[in-house]
Amino acid sequence: VQLVESGGGSVQAGGALRLSCAASGKTSSFARMGWFRQAPGKEREGAVVRNTRTRSTYYADSVKGRFTISQDNAKNTLYLQMNSLQPEDTAMYYCAASLLYGGGTSSSDFEYWGQGTQVTVS
Repeated sequence: VQLVESGGGSVQAGGALRLSCAASGKTSSFARMGWFRQAPGKEREGAVVRNTRTRSTYYADSVKGRFTISQDNAKNTLYLQMNSLQPEDTAMYYCAASLLYGGGTSSSDFEYWGQGTQVTVS
């Protein structure tokens, strides 16, 4: 399984970016997919995690109302629309996937990871 993120970049505060995560396998075969982020000197945190079957979605309080996750099973791609970006959103963003239902939102609950894409907000 390979996950390849794209769409990161530099943006001014208040701007928007859309991240993409292309999976080598079918996104519908994963139980859960999500986006994590890690700022320098901080632990990796779950920003958005989705149950791909029920579409039940967890949003961290820090991104709720600004970030939206979506998936296109025909393209085997997961997206993260990020609006109203703030400097505190600056981080490396990672796509993650798990074959297991019932897991949580911790990074240890996911088996597959992309290489990350940098988002910088100034």
